[in-house]
Amino acid sequence: MKKLVDLYPYRQKNGYPHFLIFKRSSEKIYANQWRMVGGKVKEGEQSWEAALRELKEETGLSPVKLWTIPSVNQFYEAKSDTVHSIPAFAAELEFHAGITLDDEHSEYKWINIEGIQPYIKWPEQLRLMKLIYDIMTDEFLEILPEWVIEL
Repeated sequence: MKKLVDLYPYRQKNGYPHFLIFKRSSEKIYANQWRMVGGKVKEGEQSWEAALRELKEETGLSPVKLWTIPSVNQFYEAKSDTVHSIPAFAAELEFHAGITLDDEHSEYKWINIEGIQPYIKWPEQLRLMKLIYDIMTDEFLEILPEWVIEL
């Protein structure tokens, strides 16, 4: 079974995360859908390493901070009769980072939490983005040291 990863890139603006989302190319899986960074884990690669590699491949960027979201993206895929349980990561990017799209995407946007809908259609992705926002903005929550991946 293929192992997958999700990565939710963001930048800080006035103390709040703004998410980087991508429109999938019309020739790729999930054609024309707005999504985050994602991909397959290669043989011998840890999930967090795959997330970093996918970010670099899809945007040309490296994060200033990478952390594990304390939840997973879980869904059933009828085509393969598989329940996917996908590790999810958040990656803070430099505010003025220059993005270079690969052939998987046709465009990108920065959105705040209020702007997620109508772009993100997958409920689990929407939930994870809201969880990131809550962790970063709720006075009773925080990014715990155990979640941070040393780069």
